[in-house]
Amino acid sequence: MNKVACPECDSGVAAEDTLRVHEIIECAECSSELEVVSLDPLLVALAPEIEEDWGE
Repeated sequence: MNKVACPECDSGVAAEDTLRVHEIIECAECSSELEVVSLDPLLVALAPEIEEDWGE
């Protein structure tokens, strides 16, 4: 298991070894949804908010 810094609160977020790019994980400290943007190196970014017209 890896740890990655939350871009919102800078706390360590536990990340499973089986993560995939674009998977969403949640920061236990601030409850932010984080999107995995890279696996090597492991990088996360704040997940985009769901827009009203998504999926139309």
